[in-house]
Amino acid sequence: MSSSKRILFISNGHGEDNHSSHVIQTLRELSPNLEIAAMPIVGEGKAYRALDIPIIGPTQNLPSGGFTYMNRLRMIKDIQAGIIGLTWKQLQAVQRYAPSCDLVMATGDTVGQSFAYLSGRPYVSFISCLSSLYEGRLQLELVLSYCLRSSKCLTIFTRDAYTAEDLQKQGFKKAKFGGIPSLDRLIPTRKDLQLLPDVPMIALFPGSRLPEAERNFSLQLQLVLEIAKVMGQQPVAFRAALVSSLMSQLGEIASSLGWQHDNGKLTYTDEKGSIVAEVLCYCDAFNDIVNYCTLVIGMAGLAVDQAVAIGKPIVQIAGEGPQFTYAFAEAQTRLLGCSVQTVGTKAADAEILKEAAQVVSKTLYNKDYFEACLENGSRRFGPLGASYRIANELLTYLGERPNQAINLDLLTDKSR
Repeated sequence: MSSSKRILFISNGHGEDNHSSHVIQTLRELSPNLEIAAMPIVGEGKAYRALDIPIIGPTQNLPSGGFTYMNRLRMIKDIQAGIIGLTWKQLQAVQRYAPSCDLVMATGDTVGQSFAYLSGRPYVSFISCLSSLYEGRLQLELVLSYCLRSSKCLTIFTRDAYTAEDLQKQGFKKAKFGGIPSLDRLIPTRKDLQLLPDVPMIALFPGSRLPEAERNFSLQLQLVLEIAKVMGQQPVAFRAALVSSLMSQLGEIASSLGWQHDNGKLTYTDEKGSIVAEVLCYCDAFNDIVNYCTLVIGMAGLAVDQAVAIGKPIVQIAGEGPQFTYAFAEAQTRLLGCSVQTVGTKAADAEILKEAAQVVSKTLYNKDYFEACLENGSRRFGPLGASYRIANELLTYLGERPNQAINLDLLTDKSR
């Protein structure tokens, strides 16, 4: 197999980097001789760096974290931090590197697709952050529509089948269902979560970007105490999936909220020294926690998508942002349907936390609702195999044949 084929991944968002990283992992399985490089437009591209993928241009963490669409005022801070010059340098890097590439893969919305178009090379689009499920019909911006209609755009992948069907009706005949690539590797690693039989487990997903994730997790710990009050003598376990940078701050977080911290275990005791609540925290057990949990307290984007896809019910409370504000949570509710319950219409306060605890309590033993969540997740996200569908399409355009057969049945984990 030729080693000269080269592909450039462009993405404009942390979730988009994640999607691309799973496609890259599959490409490496199927065609290990490909030369792969990346240009993450938002953030530092940690998902690419974790795979040792060369990054061709400058990267920088900006104040908005890429979420200016939730609050346009945040763009002012990004401008002050140098976003205009940064974006121009990134585009120049793409235009210098792309002529040596056989293909470009762009994941994201207008900015990422515009970069792909301006690369001058043929490209495959994955509009992973857009869905017709929000409003019933996808309203594309003029620039994005132009990029997707370009003859350089070979295929338009969508996150859900409904959006692909909608775009087909709008005349985008190149639109195809892709899915969520990370679901292909959402397999438990058999991490010991210290769970007890017949005790429901609530997962805490505060997000991955600091300092927002720290604020979110502090809110979630307050909610844990409210849940413990509501549940009374009924036992419930709490497990938190945190990024390593947040794990290193557990001592400070615990101290500020009156909890005790010991090697990843957070404990809250009453005046008599009796344990009121306990949260075990992990930075390497997301797959296990999301698969084995009963319910998710979610303040994240992609992690909540993944949980919904495998049938988990979600209870959301809003934070201060920049990502997980009420506007984001409300939009996510529309996107993900009945699996998601958003409590409150602003950043969570004491009353909202009490209301959320009641919602959690009522949800934990609602078997009919759990069955509805399973059906909803399957309907909205379709079958697994997104990274393989997308990778196979890329290899087809590159004129490469995978060095092994694609068996999507192997992606289904029977333990879920």
